[in-house]
Amino acid sequence: MQRRRLNLGRKCVRFVALIGLASICMTSQANTDYVAPRLPGTNVPDLNGIWQAIGSSHWNIETHMASAALQLRDGPVTPVPHQRILALGALGAVPGGLGIVKGGKIPYTEEALKTRDENEADYLNRDPAIKCFLPGVPRSTYMPFPFQIVQGNDALYIAYEFANADRDFFFEDPGPAPVDSWMGQSYAQWDGDTLVVEVTGQVGDTWFDRAGNHHSAAMRVVERWTPVGPNHLNYEATIHDEETFTEPWSIELPLYRRMEAEMRLMDFKCVEFVEELMYGKWRRHPLPRGWEEEE
Repeated sequence: MQRRRLNLGRKCVRFVALIGLASICMTSQANTDYVAPRLPGTNVPDLNGIWQAIGSSHWNIETHMASAALQLRDGPVTPVPHQRILALGALGAVPGGLGIVKGGKIPYTEEALKTRDENEADYLNRDPAIKCFLPGVPRSTYMPFPFQIVQGNDALYIAYEFANADRDFFFEDPGPAPVDSWMGQSYAQWDGDTLVVEVTGQVGDTWFDRAGNHHSAAMRVVERWTPVGPNHLNYEATIHDEETFTEPWSIELPLYRRMEAEMRLMDFKCVEFVEELMYGKWRRHPLPRGWEEEE
C-alpha cells in the first residue's frame, strides 16, 4: 500500500509539472505580438520600473523536489537538517520548483559536476551570497529581492536591492573588461524590442543559486530582456563556459513589475549583517557559536 501511494504521488508530481510547463509555454506564445510603450524620444521599449522574479529558482535553478534542507546530516532513520538550519524548522526547508533551465539539466563536465555536488553538501560555508558577496549575473535577476531598471536615451542602469549591487550598461562596444568583477561588464544592443546584453569579465566565485551550481571566470552570459505585457518581462540568459560545461545552455523566466503605489528599493546593506558570522570568532571574548562545537 505504501509503495502504491508513493508511485501515485510521483505520477501526480509529474502531471502537475507537465501542466505547469505547458501553461508557461502557452503564456509565452500568447504574448509574442505585444508591442511595448516606447521610451519617450526613442523607438525602443520603455523598461523603466521595479521588477522581481517569483519562484524558487534562487534555491535551485534545476527542477527539484521539496526537501528538509539543502545541507543535511545523517539522522537515526533518514537525513536531517544541518545543526545551523535545524532551529529554522519549516522555514529552513527547500520548496520544490520546476526549474528555469531549458531542457531541465545543466550540462556539466564530469569534474564540474563533482564540484557542484560538493558545493551543495557544504553550501553554508561555500555560498558567497551568505557572506554578502555580490551575486553576479544571472543570479541577481531571480533572487527574492526587487531590482530597478533606470533607462534613458542610450543609457541603462540596474540597481539591485540585495547588497546594493548595480550594473551600468554600455551601448557602444567597450572592448574587453579591464579587470574581472563580481557583476561583470554589460554591453547592450537592441534586437527589435529585445534588449540583448553580453556580460563578460565576471569573477569565477559567484554561483547560480544556493544549490552550488557554479561556473568559471571564463563564463560569458548573453541576456535577452523582452517585454511581453505591460507589467511583465521575459528574461532569458544563455551561458557559455567551456571550462565548466560541455555545451552552452539557457535559462528562461518571467519578471513581474512591482505595482505598489509607493514601491521603491529599500536598503539591504548586508555587509554589516554578516560581520558576526565572518569575524565574530576573532573577538577578544567571542560569543557562543554552538554549531562549531557540534561539527
